[in-house]
Amino acid sequence: MPLRTHTVRTRTRATGTRTRATGTRTGTTSTTRTTRTASGRRRAGLRAVVPGLLLAALGVAAAAGVHRLVPAVPELTAAVVLGTAAAHLPGLSAFVRGAARPGLSVAGKRLMRAGIVLLGLRLGLDDVLGLGWATLAMVLTVVAVTFAGTLWLGRRLGLPGDQPLLVAAGYSICGASAIGAVGQAAGSDEEDLAASVALVTLCGTLAIAVLPLLHHPLGLGDADFGRWVGASVHDVGQVVATAQTGGPAALREAVLVKLMRVVLLAPLVAGVTVAARRSRARAGVTGPGAARPPVLPLFVAGFLLTIALRSTGAVPAGLLTAAGDAQQVLLAGALFGLGSAVHLPTVLRTGGRIAALGLASWATVAGVSYAGVLMTR
Repeated sequence: MPLRTHTVRTRTRATGTRTRATGTRTGTTSTTRTTRTASGRRRAGLRAVVPGLLLAALGVAAAAGVHRLVPAVPELTAAVVLGTAAAHLPGLSAFVRGAARPGLSVAGKRLMRAGIVLLGLRLGLDDVLGLGWATLAMVLTVVAVTFAGTLWLGRRLGLPGDQPLLVAAGYSICGASAIGAVGQAAGSDEEDLAASVALVTLCGTLAIAVLPLLHHPLGLGDADFGRWVGASVHDVGQVVATAQTGGPAALREAVLVKLMRVVLLAPLVAGVTVAARRSRARAGVTGPGAARPPVLPLFVAGFLLTIALRSTGAVPAGLLTAAGDAQQVLLAGALFGLGSAVHLPTVLRTGGRIAALGLASWATVAGVSYAGVLMTR
């Protein structure tokens, strides 16, 4: 009997050992399967965005070609138009709204963030502050009046979603780049982003043709004309295209005033982020699982960092040139992606209201900036 008991205990210990070994193997197998599943999802995600990113790259190349053929048309404007056209061409629209949509959405968000970071390398604080406090006060007034007036009117007109906020940001700061930055901070829908970009791009393109015709009738010298263009036109590329008609003095003043407006993008995005957090808290969207965006998004922090880096004077001229080219490509890809999200039937349903907002905001920014230029001569 003792011998038999010992045998049973031995078997029991052996069985326990086998059980523990089996459990270890099971745990290892489970971990391996989880790792393989996560890796497979990543690969599937990458495969999903490739078609859209390739289409965005083709769109950038086409926009660059349009700009070379017609220098008066900025590359970024061409990218928006081409993206919108691609979304409505009979043979291409199904691909744009289907297989290419994930990659185009990534282009509209991620490339926009990278482009905004590189935009900071265009800004030297010494150059901007060299314009003087009077010009700084003028720019602050133009931005504040345009933003507040556009936001108020857009809400009174009953525009859907975040369109009043996005249009206000685009007209007051720097066009499509500001719309992309504010839209990501506020978590705006892609359709609202696309409609706002289309409106701001259209009005900015019209400014290229209209403002030079008013140069001399409004009694502006070349430098004053440049400051007016920099304070009232939305996108940096559109500012360059408009101001160069007034000569080198106009172009220099326009770019400096415009970049002073661009500096205000960071505080605007921070303010929108704070407002979004408070709105979510009031709506009861709280808790560990709730998204809580940072007060200063990472890409805005990068934007401020590149401004500081440029202001040190330590960045070689060749690197600045390369960064400028890269920024142009990134923003063109992002705007092609946003343009491809424009759904013209949806835009036309609110066409009258959004067109009225665009014209009113355009008149506001042009009128206030013109008065500001006259007062700070």
